[in-house]
Amino acid sequence: MTGAELDAACLAERPLPTPDAGSKDDRGSVLVLGGCAEVPGAVFLAGVAALRAGAGKLKIASVRSVAVAMALAVPEAMVIGLPETDAGEIEAETAAACIAQAAERCDAVLLGPGMNTCDITTTLVRVLLAKQNATAYVLDAGAICGLAAHIETVRALESPPVLTPHAGEMAQLLDWEREAVEAEPLKAALHAAAMLRAVVIMKGAESWIVAPDGTHWHYGGGSVGLATSGSGDALAGLITGIRARGADPVTAALWGVYLHGEAGARLAKSVGPVGFLAREISGEVPRILQEFSARPTT
Repeated sequence: MTGAELDAACLAERPLPTPDAGSKDDRGSVLVLGGCAEVPGAVFLAGVAALRAGAGKLKIASVRSVAVAMALAVPEAMVIGLPETDAGEIEAETAAACIAQAAERCDAVLLGPGMNTCDITTTLVRVLLAKQNATAYVLDAGAICGLAAHIETVRALESPPVLTPHAGEMAQLLDWEREAVEAEPLKAALHAAAMLRAVVIMKGAESWIVAPDGTHWHYGGGSVGLATSGSGDALAGLITGIRARGADPVTAALWGVYLHGEAGARLAKSVGPVGFLAREISGEVPRILQEFSARPTT
Protein backbone atom coordinates (compact mmCIF):
# COMPACT_ATOMS: atom_id res chain seq x y z
CA MET A 1 0.00 0.00 0.00
CA THR A 2 1.54 3.30 -1.07
CA GLY A 3 0.81 6.68 0.42
CA ALA A 4 1.18 10.26 -0.68
CA GLU A 5 4.72 11.61 -0.74
CA LEU A 6 5.46 14.25 1.88
CA ASP A 7 7.17 17.15 0.14
CA ALA A 8 6.95 20.92 -0.17
CA ALA A 9 3.96 20.69 -2.52
CA CYS A 10 2.09 18.59 0.04
CA LEU A 11 2.73 21.16 2.76
CA ALA A 12 1.62 24.01 0.51
CA GLU A 13 -1.86 22.49 0.72
CA ARG A 14 -1.68 22.62 4.52
CA PRO A 15 -0.44 26.12 5.43
CA LEU A 16 0.45 26.77 9.04
CA PRO A 17 -1.65 29.14 11.15
CA THR A 18 -0.17 32.63 11.11
CA PRO A 19 -0.60 34.80 14.24
CA ASP A 20 -2.66 37.93 13.61
CA ALA A 21 -0.93 39.99 16.28
CA GLY A 22 2.49 40.31 17.81
CA SER A 23 1.61 38.85 21.21
CA LYS A 24 3.40 35.69 22.30
CA ASP A 25 0.04 34.41 23.54
CA ASP A 26 -1.22 34.36 19.96
CA ARG A 27 1.53 31.90 19.04
CA GLY A 28 0.55 29.36 21.69
CA SER A 29 2.00 27.94 24.88
CA VAL A 30 3.84 24.62 25.19
CA LEU A 31 4.49 22.36 28.16
CA VAL A 32 7.27 19.78 27.83
CA LEU A 33 7.22 17.10 30.52
CA GLY A 34 10.02 14.60 30.78
CA GLY A 35 13.61 13.97 31.64
CA CYS A 36 15.21 12.26 34.60
CA ALA A 37 18.45 12.68 36.49
CA GLU A 38 20.31 10.55 33.92
CA VAL A 39 18.80 12.15 30.78
CA PRO A 40 18.01 15.81 31.56
CA GLY A 41 18.89 17.10 28.09
CA ALA A 42 15.93 15.59 26.25
CA VAL A 43 13.47 18.21 27.49
CA PHE A 44 16.00 20.93 26.66
CA LEU A 45 16.18 19.78 23.04
CA ALA A 46 12.42 19.41 22.75
CA GLY A 47 11.61 22.71 24.41
CA VAL A 48 13.99 24.75 22.27
CA ALA A 49 12.63 23.04 19.16
CA ALA A 50 9.08 24.01 20.13
CA LEU A 51 10.13 27.67 20.30
CA ARG A 52 12.02 27.42 17.00
CA ALA A 53 8.83 26.07 15.40
CA GLY A 54 7.08 29.27 16.41
CA ALA A 55 5.45 28.64 19.78
CA GLY A 56 5.20 31.79 21.88
CA LYS A 57 5.71 30.47 25.39
CA LEU A 58 7.41 27.45 26.91
CA LYS A 59 7.19 25.58 30.20
CA ILE A 60 9.53 22.71 31.00
CA ALA A 61 8.66 20.28 33.81
CA SER A 62 11.34 17.86 34.94
CA VAL A 63 12.90 16.44 38.08
CA ARG A 64 13.76 18.97 40.75
CA SER A 65 17.46 18.12 40.78
CA VAL A 66 17.94 19.52 37.26
CA ALA A 67 15.50 22.46 37.43
CA VAL A 68 17.99 25.22 38.20
CA ALA A 69 20.44 24.09 35.53
CA MET A 70 17.56 23.80 33.04
CA ALA A 71 16.35 27.32 33.81
CA LEU A 72 19.83 28.66 33.10
CA ALA A 73 20.21 26.59 29.93
CA VAL A 74 16.82 27.72 28.58
CA PRO A 75 16.22 31.21 29.99
CA GLU A 76 13.24 31.60 27.67
CA ALA A 77 11.33 28.91 29.59
CA MET A 78 9.45 28.73 32.85
CA VAL A 79 10.91 25.65 34.57
CA ILE A 80 8.92 23.51 37.01
CA GLY A 81 10.91 21.29 39.36
CA LEU A 82 9.04 18.08 40.17
CA PRO A 83 9.45 15.65 43.06
CA GLU A 84 11.61 12.69 42.13
CA THR A 85 12.27 9.16 43.23
CA ASP A 86 15.55 7.90 44.66
CA ALA A 87 16.33 6.62 41.15
CA GLY A 88 15.98 10.14 39.71
CA GLU A 89 12.64 9.59 37.97
CA ILE A 90 9.61 11.89 38.21
CA GLU A 91 7.52 10.80 41.22
CA ALA A 92 4.13 10.19 39.59
CA GLU A 93 1.64 10.46 42.43
CA THR A 94 2.80 13.76 43.89
CA ALA A 95 3.80 15.32 40.57
CA ALA A 96 0.55 14.63 38.69
CA ALA A 97 -1.50 17.43 40.24
CA CYS A 98 1.21 20.03 39.65
CA ILE A 99 1.63 18.97 36.03
CA ALA A 100 -2.12 18.92 35.39
CA GLN A 101 -2.39 22.48 36.68
CA ALA A 102 0.45 23.62 34.43
CA ALA A 103 -1.09 21.84 31.43
CA GLU A 104 -4.43 23.62 31.89
CA ARG A 105 -2.93 26.87 30.65
CA CYS A 106 -1.05 25.39 27.69
CA ASP A 107 -2.13 24.92 24.09
CA ALA A 108 -0.02 21.78 23.51
CA VAL A 109 1.71 19.31 25.82
CA LEU A 110 4.62 16.99 25.02
CA LEU A 111 4.95 13.96 27.28
CA GLY A 112 7.83 11.53 27.40
CA PRO A 113 11.22 12.82 26.19
CA GLY A 114 13.96 11.53 28.46
CA MET A 115 11.55 9.41 30.52
CA ASN A 116 12.30 5.74 31.03
CA THR A 117 9.82 3.06 30.10
CA CYS A 118 8.52 1.98 33.50
CA ASP A 119 5.37 1.71 35.60
CA ILE A 120 5.94 5.20 37.03
CA THR A 121 5.93 6.76 33.56
CA THR A 122 2.88 4.78 32.46
CA THR A 123 0.94 5.80 35.57
CA LEU A 124 1.81 9.47 35.17
CA VAL A 125 0.84 9.53 31.50
CA ARG A 126 -2.47 7.76 32.18
CA VAL A 127 -3.40 10.16 34.98
CA LEU A 128 -2.57 13.23 32.90
CA LEU A 129 -4.47 12.06 29.83
CA ALA A 130 -7.52 11.36 31.97
CA LYS A 131 -7.33 14.68 33.84
CA GLN A 132 -6.70 16.88 30.79
CA ASN A 133 -8.91 15.29 28.16
CA ALA A 134 -9.12 18.35 25.90
CA THR A 135 -5.38 19.04 25.64
CA ALA A 136 -3.43 18.72 22.38
CA TYR A 137 -0.88 15.99 23.17
CA VAL A 138 2.32 14.78 21.55
CA LEU A 139 3.58 11.51 23.05
CA ASP A 140 7.20 10.50 22.70
CA ALA A 141 9.69 7.95 24.07
CA GLY A 142 8.73 6.58 27.49
CA ALA A 143 5.18 7.94 27.22
CA ILE A 144 4.39 5.62 24.30
CA CYS A 145 5.32 2.12 25.39
CA GLY A 146 2.64 1.57 28.05
CA LEU A 147 -0.32 2.99 26.15
CA ALA A 148 -1.70 -0.41 25.16
CA ALA A 149 -2.80 -0.88 28.78
CA HIS A 150 -4.88 2.30 28.61
CA ILE A 151 -6.32 2.28 25.10
CA GLU A 152 -9.71 3.72 26.04
CA THR A 153 -8.10 6.65 27.88
CA VAL A 154 -6.20 7.56 24.72
CA ARG A 155 -9.18 7.03 22.40
CA ALA A 156 -11.32 9.28 24.62
CA LEU A 157 -9.11 12.33 24.06
CA GLU A 158 -10.99 15.11 22.29
CA SER A 159 -8.20 15.56 19.77
CA PRO A 160 -6.08 12.65 18.48
CA PRO A 161 -2.61 12.70 20.01
CA VAL A 162 0.52 12.55 17.87
CA LEU A 163 2.81 9.59 18.63
CA THR A 164 6.47 9.54 17.54
CA PRO A 165 7.81 6.00 18.11
CA HIS A 166 10.96 4.42 16.72
CA ALA A 167 10.94 0.70 15.99
CA GLY A 168 11.79 -0.38 19.53
CA GLU A 169 9.05 1.74 21.10
CA MET A 170 6.54 0.59 18.50
CA ALA A 171 7.43 -3.02 19.23
CA GLN A 172 6.73 -2.50 22.93
CA LEU A 173 3.47 -0.68 22.20
CA LEU A 174 2.12 -3.42 19.93
CA ASP A 175 3.83 -6.36 21.65
CA TRP A 176 5.53 -7.28 18.38
CA GLU A 177 9.07 -8.35 17.78
CA ARG A 178 11.26 -5.41 16.78
CA GLU A 179 12.23 -7.28 13.61
CA ALA A 180 8.56 -7.45 12.61
CA VAL A 181 8.17 -3.69 13.00
CA GLU A 182 11.32 -3.03 11.00
CA ALA A 183 10.13 -5.40 8.26
CA GLU A 184 6.69 -3.75 7.93
CA PRO A 185 6.82 -0.27 9.46
CA LEU A 186 3.72 0.98 7.65
CA LYS A 187 1.67 -1.99 8.80
CA ALA A 188 2.75 -1.32 12.38
CA ALA A 189 1.90 2.38 12.13
CA LEU A 190 -1.52 1.65 10.61
CA HIS A 191 -2.27 -0.79 13.41
CA ALA A 192 -1.22 1.64 16.16
CA ALA A 193 -3.11 4.58 14.62
CA ALA A 194 -6.34 2.59 14.42
CA MET A 195 -5.93 1.04 17.87
CA LEU A 196 -5.35 4.36 19.65
CA ARG A 197 -7.21 6.78 17.34
CA ALA A 198 -3.94 8.65 17.00
CA VAL A 199 -1.66 10.21 14.43
CA VAL A 200 1.39 7.97 14.32
CA ILE A 201 4.83 8.84 12.97
CA MET A 202 6.82 5.66 12.42
CA LYS A 203 10.37 7.00 12.54
CA GLY A 204 13.26 5.47 10.66
CA ALA A 205 15.52 5.96 7.67
CA GLU A 206 12.21 6.46 5.90
CA SER A 207 9.23 7.70 7.89
CA TRP A 208 5.54 6.97 7.65
CA ILE A 209 2.89 9.36 8.95
CA VAL A 210 -0.51 7.74 9.50
CA ALA A 211 -3.80 9.41 10.41
CA PRO A 212 -6.42 7.64 12.54
CA ASP A 213 -8.49 6.81 9.45
CA GLY A 214 -5.52 5.11 7.77
CA THR A 215 -4.62 7.94 5.39
CA HIS A 216 -0.84 7.96 5.23
CA TRP A 217 2.20 9.75 3.87
CA HIS A 218 5.75 8.67 3.15
CA TYR A 219 8.86 10.76 3.79
CA GLY A 220 12.21 9.66 2.44
CA GLY A 221 14.22 12.85 2.78
CA GLY A 222 16.52 14.03 5.51
CA SER A 223 20.01 12.70 6.16
CA VAL A 224 21.71 9.74 7.74
CA GLY A 225 23.10 12.25 10.22
CA LEU A 226 19.66 12.54 11.81
CA ALA A 227 20.22 9.10 13.32
CA THR A 228 21.89 10.67 16.34
CA SER A 229 21.17 10.97 20.04
CA GLY A 230 18.49 13.57 20.77
CA SER A 231 17.22 13.87 17.20
CA GLY A 232 13.84 12.40 18.13
CA ASP A 233 13.47 14.88 20.98
CA ALA A 234 13.94 17.73 18.51
CA LEU A 235 11.31 16.23 16.20
CA ALA A 236 8.79 15.86 19.02
CA GLY A 237 9.40 19.46 20.07
CA LEU A 238 8.88 20.78 16.55
CA ILE A 239 5.55 18.99 16.29
CA THR A 240 4.43 20.29 19.68
CA GLY A 241 5.35 23.86 18.79
CA ILE A 242 3.34 23.63 15.59
CA ARG A 243 0.36 22.17 17.47
CA ALA A 244 0.54 25.07 19.93
CA ARG A 245 0.29 27.49 17.01
CA GLY A 246 -3.11 26.00 16.19
CA ALA A 247 -2.36 23.37 13.54
CA ASP A 248 -4.42 20.17 13.58
CA PRO A 249 -2.63 16.92 14.57
CA VAL A 250 -2.03 15.65 11.02
CA THR A 251 -0.77 19.01 9.77
CA ALA A 252 1.57 19.34 12.76
CA ALA A 253 2.94 15.84 12.19
CA LEU A 254 3.58 16.42 8.49
CA TRP A 255 5.25 19.79 8.99
CA GLY A 256 7.31 18.48 11.92
CA VAL A 257 8.66 15.52 9.95
CA TYR A 258 9.46 17.66 6.91
CA LEU A 259 11.14 20.46 8.88
CA HIS A 260 13.19 17.94 10.83
CA GLY A 261 14.28 16.15 7.67
CA GLU A 262 15.02 19.33 5.73
CA ALA A 263 17.06 20.68 8.65
CA GLY A 264 19.07 17.46 8.62
CA ALA A 265 19.65 17.73 4.87
CA ARG A 266 20.94 21.28 5.25
CA LEU A 267 23.23 20.38 8.13
CA ALA A 268 24.59 17.49 6.07
CA LYS A 269 25.73 20.07 3.50
CA SER A 270 27.04 22.70 5.89
CA VAL A 271 28.58 20.45 8.57
CA GLY A 272 28.92 17.01 7.01
CA PRO A 273 26.69 14.00 6.40
CA VAL A 274 27.37 12.70 9.91
CA GLY A 275 28.60 14.42 13.03
CA PHE A 276 26.16 17.31 13.38
CA LEU A 277 24.37 17.43 16.74
CA ALA A 278 20.70 17.22 17.65
CA ARG A 279 20.98 20.63 19.31
CA GLU A 280 21.75 22.11 15.88
CA ILE A 281 18.64 20.77 14.14
CA SER A 282 16.07 23.25 15.41
CA GLY A 283 18.29 26.23 14.61
CA GLU A 284 17.73 25.58 10.91
CA VAL A 285 13.95 25.65 11.22
CA PRO A 286 13.12 29.40 11.32
CA ARG A 287 14.95 29.91 8.03
CA ILE A 288 13.09 27.03 6.40
CA LEU A 289 9.77 28.42 7.61
CA GLN A 290 10.69 31.87 6.32
CA GLU A 291 11.43 30.44 2.89
CA PHE A 292 8.02 28.80 2.81
CA SER A 293 6.29 32.04 3.76
CA ALA A 294 8.18 33.88 1.02
CA ARG A 295 7.03 31.51 -1.74
CA PRO A 296 4.49 32.96 -4.14
CA THR A 297 0.99 31.52 -3.86
CA THR A 298 -0.70 30.09 -6.94
